[in-house]
Amino acid sequence: MSSSTMAGGTEKTSWPEVVGLSVEKAKKTILKDKPDADIIVLPVGTPVPKDFQPNRVRIFVDIVVETPHVG
Repeated sequence: MSSSTMAGGTEKTSWPEVVGLSVEKAKKTILKDKPDADIIVLPVGTPVPKDFQPNRVRIFVDIVVETPHVG
């Protein structure tokens, strides 16, 4: 059984099903499984500390969804 599934009281630790969703939908999905999650949204490639925090879930994003403009 992988860590992305729940069985026998094992807490879910990854969410492959949110890949391709909006950040808000991904957050909702994660919070259903882990209501105490501290979700942090970061650009892909952002350096992150190697420390482990059991409630921290990082979502990495990398697409531009609107045309950037001056103003």
